Amino acid sequence: MSFPNRYDRNKIALSEEECAKLANKRIAIVGCGGLGGAVIEALARIGVGYLRVIDGDVFEESNLNRQLLCTESALGREKALVAAERIAAINSSVQAEPLVTFLTESNAASLLSDVDCVVDCLDNLEARFWMAHACQNRGLPLVYGAIAGWFGQVCTVYPGDVSFVSIYGEPFGESQHKKLGNLPFTAYSIAAFQASEAVKVVLGKPGQIRNRLLMIDLLDGSVDDMELR
Repeated sequence: MSFPNRYDRNKIALSEEECAKLANKRIAIVGCGGLGGAVIEALARIGVGYLRVIDGDVFEESNLNRQLLCTESALGREKALVAAERIAAINSSVQAEPLVTFLTESNAASLLSDVDCVVDCLDNLEARFWMAHACQNRGLPLVYGAIAGWFGQVCTVYPGDVSFVSIYGEPFGESQHKKLGNLPFTAYSIAAFQASEAVKVVLGKPGQIRNRLLMIDLLDGSVDDMELR
């Protein structure tokens, strides 16, 4: 089945050459929950040619409030497999590779091989640091995002840039997302920034959130931009 007008609304924001370039790009999304589901949705629709979706978890009832991939019929199913099915339903020209596993110190390097960009949609700091370490060693750009309650933050980190320690301090501290809750619009807002950053990264477009941290507070409607040193 052919859909010749699929990408008409990408243009003129993206040129035909850029749309064709996206079709040859490979992006890994680590985590298929609140952030990851929305990132996957956007990247599949815009036409990134290959998406590796990584998550060892299954959907549970508490995911229903925010996770786009989570439906009542998906409860108990592996998030990565549901993500791959969603990609196929959206855009059959996108190759989806689901990996039902959690990212760890021992497998981070292999999980993130042969891609052009990695999107961090995790919810625990230990895995986040192992992922950042693997990206540094593999020379991969990493698009980071996190949410807690009404607040979220995002930035893009290239090898040699300021490390996650600038944001988090010690690498194995405790995440705040469960203490402050997870709201659907916070996840979707930060995921939108992450998806746009990933597209800018693989296309080499300017304006990336690099060496700075964008902080969005949806409760008071503020956006702050902090330089990372």
